[in-house]
Amino acid sequence: MAVPSAVQLEQSSAAAEALRSCGLRVTGQRLHVVEELAREPNDVTAQQLFERLRDRGVGIGLATVYRTLALLTERGIIDALAHHSGELCYRLCGVGHHHHLMCSDCHRIVELQDCDLEDWVSGHAARHGFTATKHQVEIIGLCADCRGSLSTG
Repeated sequence: MAVPSAVQLEQSSAAAEALRSCGLRVTGQRLHVVEELAREPNDVTAQQLFERLRDRGVGIGLATVYRTLALLTERGIIDALAHHSGELCYRLCGVGHHHHLMCSDCHRIVELQDCDLEDWVSGHAARHGFTATKHQVEIIGLCADCRGSLSTG
C-alpha cells in the first residue's frame, strides 16, 4: 500500500474536521466523498462522483453516495445546485453566505461571497406577507470561454 502524501493527509484531516464540525461521525465513506468533492473545482453529479470513487478503487455503493450527499447538504457542508436538467449537482463551497454563477455549457462555477440582497429579499417577502429566513441565488449563463467558443465555432 502506498504511503499517503502530505497533501493527501492534509485533505483527509480537513475533510474529517468538516464532518466533525457539523456533528457528523467520521466514516471512511464520508471522508472519501468529501475528499473527492474537494478535488472538483466546479460541481459534480452523484453518478459522476460515484464513478470517480470507483475508478480510484473506493468500494462504495451508489445509494451510499446519494445518502451521504443528502446528509452533507442537510448539514451545510456542501451545496446542491439545480442547473442540470433533472439532476442535482454537488459542490464543496466556502463557508458563509454566498451565491453562484454557473455556466450552462461547461458547468464552471464561480462563488460570489458578497451579498447585498437582504433589503431587496426582505422587502419583496414582506409585500407578499412572508418573512424571509434565508435565500440562495443561482445565476445561470455562459462563461467568457464558452461565449468565445460560440463566436469562433
